[in-house]
Amino acid sequence: MQTPLQLEVNSVECCICGSSSATTVGRGEDYEYHTSADTFSAVRCNSCNLIYLNPRPSVKEFEVIYPPTYHAFDFSPKQYGFVYKVRTRLEANRSLSRCKGLGDDARILDVGCGDGFHLNLIKKYGNKKWTLEGIDLDKRAVEAARKCGLNVHLGSVEEMDIPQESFDLVFMIQTIEHVEKPAAILSSIFKLLKKNGKLVIVTDNTDSLDFKIYKDRYWGGYHFPRHWNLFNKKSLSKLAVQTGFEVEDLSTIVSPVNWVYSIHNSLVGRKKPQWLIDRFTLKSPVSLFAFTVLDFVLQKFGRGALLQATLKKPS
Repeated sequence: MQTPLQLEVNSVECCICGSSSATTVGRGEDYEYHTSADTFSAVRCNSCNLIYLNPRPSVKEFEVIYPPTYHAFDFSPKQYGFVYKVRTRLEANRSLSRCKGLGDDARILDVGCGDGFHLNLIKKYGNKKWTLEGIDLDKRAVEAARKCGLNVHLGSVEEMDIPQESFDLVFMIQTIEHVEKPAAILSSIFKLLKKNGKLVIVTDNTDSLDFKIYKDRYWGGYHFPRHWNLFNKKSLSKLAVQTGFEVEDLSTIVSPVNWVYSIHNSLVGRKKPQWLIDRFTLKSPVSLFAFTVLDFVLQKFGRGALLQATLKKPS
């Protein structure tokens, strides 16, 4: 497919408070997949502090901005080698920790499951009696997940034909930043959860040091033009309460990805040599390790690169 010179875009308002009063905090391009020649703007809501992409691509552009080479469609040992092995071990521990306390009859749903990476980890290392399901909007991701023997639905959680109060635990791992209407997603998940059921959200943290340094143009968390809504603790808490949840825990966790992508983006933007750019990608164990160590230190001060929220449906 030939790279389009310009995407169809729409102007939007804050997804939490509905305000259109916002201040531009960063501008940049698709430095990672080069799906468009457009320049995009990240703005901060003057009312609730949410950072969002405005204007942003129309949903009609979905298959353009998520090309076949998109990493979530095939995060495999063949493609990512040693990095895959390390991330698998880390995410397996995290996933099982999120499942603590679940009974043998627990049902788990992964919203925006991609190729089923996290579901596969729970299937392999978790309780074999748990019922696992996933849902994703992209047919390519769903096909990849189904090839692994996973029960994955194609579509949106708002349209999921499943009885209310069906699940004990729902994941949204690096998903909420991609969706068009976060409040509608959370409201739908709220209905699908059993009483006292939990929703775990992992997403980029706009109160991180990497954001502060690179926010003007190259911050990896912008992921232009695929990340539409970006949160800090305050804005994510507000969205959770607004949709009926209790915030059980809201903390930060370690990730080197936005650090690595921020440097990658700055090198691309400054037209540096490709050999140097290639040292800062998801396939670069040295840079990923170095920034894991840095973010581990920052996480001790509550400034880790990712937010992790555990939200509870009241009884």
